[in-house]
Amino acid sequence: MEKITLVTGLWDIGRDSLIDGWSRGYDHYLNKLNELLDVHYNLIIYGDEQLRDFVFKKRTPENTQFIVRDRNWFQQNDYFDKIQNIRNNPEWYNQVPWLKESTQAKLEFYNPLVMSKMFLLNDAKILDKFDSDYFYWIDAGLTNTVHAGYFTHDKVLDKLPKMSKKFMFICFPYETSTEIHGFEFKKICEMSKTKVERVARGGFFGGHKDLFGSINGIYYNLLQTSLNEGYMGTEESLFTIIGYTYPDLVDNFSIDYNGLINKFFEDLKNDIENKEEVKLDPSFFLDKILNITEEPESKLTEEVAVYVIGFNSPNQFKTLIHSMMFYDKNFIDKPKKYLLDNSTDLSTTEQYLALCKSYGFEHIKKDNIGITGGRQWISEHFNESGHNYYMFFEDDMFFHSDRVGICRNGFNRFTPNLYDKVLSIMKKENFDFLKFNFSEFFGDNGTQWSWYNVPQVVRDQHFPNNPKLPVQGLDPNAPRTEFKNIRSVDGLSYITGDVYYSNWPQIVSKEGNKKCFIDTKFQFPYEQTIMSFIFQETKKGVIKPGILLLTPTEHNRFDHYDASLRKEC
Repeated sequence: MEKITLVTGLWDIGRDSLIDGWSRGYDHYLNKLNELLDVHYNLIIYGDEQLRDFVFKKRTPENTQFIVRDRNWFQQNDYFDKIQNIRNNPEWYNQVPWLKESTQAKLEFYNPLVMSKMFLLNDAKILDKFDSDYFYWIDAGLTNTVHAGYFTHDKVLDKLPKMSKKFMFICFPYETSTEIHGFEFKKICEMSKTKVERVARGGFFGGHKDLFGSINGIYYNLLQTSLNEGYMGTEESLFTIIGYTYPDLVDNFSIDYNGLINKFFEDLKNDIENKEEVKLDPSFFLDKILNITEEPESKLTEEVAVYVIGFNSPNQFKTLIHSMMFYDKNFIDKPKKYLLDNSTDLSTTEQYLALCKSYGFEHIKKDNIGITGGRQWISEHFNESGHNYYMFFEDDMFFHSDRVGICRNGFNRFTPNLYDKVLSIMKKENFDFLKFNFSEFFGDNGTQWSWYNVPQVVRDQHFPNNPKLPVQGLDPNAPRTEFKNIRSVDGLSYITGDVYYSNWPQIVSKEGNKKCFIDTKFQFPYEQTIMSFIFQETKKGVIKPGILLLTPTEHNRFDHYDASLRKEC
């Protein structure tokens, strides 16, 4: 049987100070948590030291992990002040009469708490001592509306992993034309890419631990984006958007209009699978529901294209997509997207088509034209397109999930809003191409790797102190890259100079693509050949490259194939 852990937390945020209808004492929540402590499932519980003492009067360390986090933890999060600015803004709390006296508007810690549930759930997965498979957040006061017997007697959660292998939300029908929990209706529809007709509940949600990296990243980006733009509801508003826009990751279970989630647990008890299929029609939504008169988003965002080369592994492609959503979902939401499917295993085609349909990629099938052959084909396809820039990825070059780490050269793994920043840098500097990674798999951009690949006459000219290659292997004293200027845009630093070309993630301009791949073509466009050519053109001042002082992606070919199938061109 799959190992399940429930995650919860409880803090006194002063709700008893509110007017009738909104007021509820902390003792009420302690009583409800006390009922929840009778479950047979492992529990991970967050709270202050006083709550720890309360919990272990009934539970034991064998089935309970208590993580001390007091209210100050919420103040340390980067979205705390943003929430305060919005909740104190009359334009926000005067949207509708009820909002001004609500918990969201009146309590400093209410929204910081509920909007942290996803992060607390993800942290529980990381800190888990039970080696759990599935994690579900459950509100400490849930037994106020859901009978505890579902968990203690019926043990209905034992059935849930069989019913849903995805991340799951519980949703109820919702009709409005103004706002949802304070989140402007027009905006939540825009972000959901359809008319919103149901809302996800925040009292119970979760899924398999392998999904948490993607879901947590998506949620973080939605939270920051919406708060930065001045939109705020509760965690349920953001869960609703995720439920609409990521059907490949999420199952949405339906309950009644009253929003009481006891129906979900009753259905689970009776083996009733009440999932709601997501049906999106973005074009109808934009034209007919919101009556938007400006240019549709699909035209506004086609300035940029994303190209991915895939080979015999839909899982590699899917993992790349999920890493993009975790790191910066603009890589999925904003550009026109193409998959160059180079696969020889045609049994993968159906899966590739399904992924392309789910995430908005145009599927282009080729018969193993090779890695650099595919790279050349992409440059020619882009040259004939209406796009101004394109970003290039292979299916085994994922974005890091580490938001605080550094690479072996000391550069950050993460920067927020990477998609918009690299586009801004390209426009400011008029680069022909901009590489994303300083550190690569076999080396880094501090070494001038073109030295290995240029003709001897070029080596003699530009590297007079290093005219000879090693007899075999790599030279530990290979020439260093000559850099010129370090600059930054929106806090992201980059450097100019003789940056060598390689088939690592990068953004390329229209003119840069012509210079690198179109005006001069090679019968066999090996990576080494292109690297040599671009280096020589860079030294002539014809090509202007740049590189980020960042290492956001990594190479990870986890789905291996027969080496005899590998082709360069």
